Amino acid sequence: MEPGTIDNLSILYQSSDFIVVNKHWDIRIDSRMWYETLTLQSQLKYRFPELADPDTYYGFRFCHQLDFSTSGALCVALNKAAAGSAYKCFKDRLVTKAYLALVRGHVSQSRMTICYAIGKNTTEGMTHMMCIDGTEGCENPKPCQSELIVLELGSYSGDPVTKVLLQPLTGRTHQLRVHCSAIGHPIVGDFTYSHKKDSSPYRMMLHAYYLRIPTSKELIEVCAPDPFVTAMDSNWVPHHVTHRLDETIQELK
Repeated sequence: MEPGTIDNLSILYQSSDFIVVNKHWDIRIDSRMWYETLTLQSQLKYRFPELADPDTYYGFRFCHQLDFSTSGALCVALNKAAAGSAYKCFKDRLVTKAYLALVRGHVSQSRMTICYAIGKNTTEGMTHMMCIDGTEGCENPKPCQSELIVLELGSYSGDPVTKVLLQPLTGRTHQLRVHCSAIGHPIVGDFTYSHKKDSSPYRMMLHAYYLRIPTSKELIEVCAPDPFVTAMDSNWVPHHVTHRLDETIQELK
């Protein structure tokens, strides 16, 4: 997947009510800043000017969020009724999401459930970050749960890394990034949660791979192509397969 430009938006699914895009890394969903001209919103307006809704501030109704640094499947509703039916699925916890990530080090357990409560970091200079309960300055921590399944052990630019499938069972800001950091395996390229050390990779290696939203109108089920393969990034070299991705996704279903 090449870096995002105004005219290279990849569409994974489209109907009269929804579009699912494969969001590029390092692109905001929307922005009120005049200088931020390349956003998912501007890509959608460029590609589908006739679908932009003048009754909304951004022209499109985003059903959920992905971080600036995260790539992958993101669902957009094309009208108010569709947005309402998707919102109900999120509210009733009927949505299944699974992310792919490369994390630092070799994860020793093949599966684990991560259960650290997460709150806002109120420490000066860190107010844009989240933190786990017990961290100094951690405000209003709430229970959080993520599932981690090891797919492959390998190396990135010669350093040991693990390719994992992550499933957030709750929906806190930066949850997967904070949980991976908390178990001592921060996501490759995550500058923020590596204590500002991990800056050499070209992107943060977190990708929204699988999305299933069983709306009352239609079943949305998509996979956004896996970017963490050697053919796409020769720095990543897998050495040992623990779980196969396609079989692991079948289990989730």
